[in-house]
Amino acid sequence: MDRIIGIDYGRKRVGVAASDPLGIFASALDTVQSAKIIEYLKKYAENENVVRFVVGYPINMNGAPSEAAKDVDIFLKHLAKAFPDIPVTLEDERFTSVLAHRAMIDGGMKKQDRMKKESVDKISATIILQSYLDRTK
Repeated sequence: MDRIIGIDYGRKRVGVAASDPLGIFASALDTVQSAKIIEYLKKYAENENVVRFVVGYPINMNGAPSEAAKDVDIFLKHLAKAFPDIPVTLEDERFTSVLAHRAMIDGGMKKQDRMKKESVDKISATIILQSYLDRTK
């Protein structure tokens, strides 16, 4: 079954989400240490047919890449080397953390759980991926 993977890359942690086989819905998968993300994705790709990566790209309000874009650019090089045959789409990640916090509140998540940055990362990855899926369907 084909899967599209959403990635919210950060210097310390990476949020990961996956599409359903029809490419309609995004679901949070995990939060992984940045140093281990390529290994994690390789293991995931052993069991699922990954057809695309959608990576959140940090952009300032003026449309220019933010300071964090440098880290994402380095990650993108590693991703392309590890998965040369899988296309990568960059998705504007402005406001995803704000939307993730709002989703956690609206979903009734307890304040203690909302403070865990791992939760924000994987929900942000889900929002990034869902934004891509909605735009392309």
